[in-house]
Amino acid sequence: MYSEVTNIGVSRQKQKLLFLRELLMERTDEENPLTGKEIIEILESNGIKEERKTLYDDIATLSESGLSIEVTKKGHSNAYYISDRLFTDEELYVLADAVASSKFLTQKKSSQLIEKLQSLTSRQKAKNLRRQVFVESRVKAYNEGIFYAINRINQAIFEKKMIDFRYYTYGSDRKKHYRHDGEIYKASPYYLVWKNDRYYLICYSEKHEKIVYFRVDRMTSVNVSEQKRRVLPVDQQEIAKNLRTSFDMYSGTPARITLEVAESLADVIIDRFGDKTILRKNSDDTFVCSVDVQISPTFWGWLFTFGNKMKVISPKCVADDAKAYAEMIYKMYQ
Repeated sequence: MYSEVTNIGVSRQKQKLLFLRELLMERTDEENPLTGKEIIEILESNGIKEERKTLYDDIATLSESGLSIEVTKKGHSNAYYISDRLFTDEELYVLADAVASSKFLTQKKSSQLIEKLQSLTSRQKAKNLRRQVFVESRVKAYNEGIFYAINRINQAIFEKKMIDFRYYTYGSDRKKHYRHDGEIYKASPYYLVWKNDRYYLICYSEKHEKIVYFRVDRMTSVNVSEQKRRVLPVDQQEIAKNLRTSFDMYSGTPARITLEVAESLADVIIDRFGDKTILRKNSDDTFVCSVDVQISPTFWGWLFTFGNKMKVISPKCVADDAKAYAEMIYKMYQ
């Protein structure tokens, strides 16, 4: 038994420098230094013997290996902390905010990535990475497999190969509906475009026989084919390039409005307001929904994009404003 305990102790001692490095990285920063006494106590509580003199030597060794360790005063004692890391606090905040608010990342994936970012700073500062970002209220992606889809698409673009996949949209029942009864789409991929917080694939579709784009978060079962992708003639190359820049609600008076919407635009409503939006059947071809918007020129531009397939039915003041706005545009063209 004594021999086993001794062996464990020797193993712990060999790991001392690694443990000390992890301790400083995880628990210290300029606002939270640790004194030599505190470090020794933590090491000993983990079965690692340390003395003040050898601690100084160990810290010097870590410094010589490239770890930025600063010495400051904590009371009357010297205290140590990591002063320089791979990312600054500001850089980590920006990265965490971008991850948390990104629409194409699912809630689960955002949390996983932020947790990894937290490991790049001290335990105390890691808490701040989940700060004022409105993660819960942001409409997030629902397709957990989007990371794998992006990876496979990039692989296919690099290797100049075709891909196949299934594609879905949402109906007013808020359920996924696969296009063409789950038919397998075959396409030659050329560009991945990041636009309006979403990824789009620009490709040549064998089914449509032309250059089109698909939303990547609506693609499932993405596979890279062994078949080489189509070589585009010059005119179609230009179409594909132009699509990269052709892919836009809100700043104004907040209002809760009720819309009457064509069934074909269920996807649009869910994209804009999230999959928790209640869509109530109004007729065979329409549904109604109540949503929070900002009444502004950009809102009207979004609404009128859909012509007679979407209209405001309440409150009356907003419906009257919509009518006046439409009449104003109509008169401009008389």
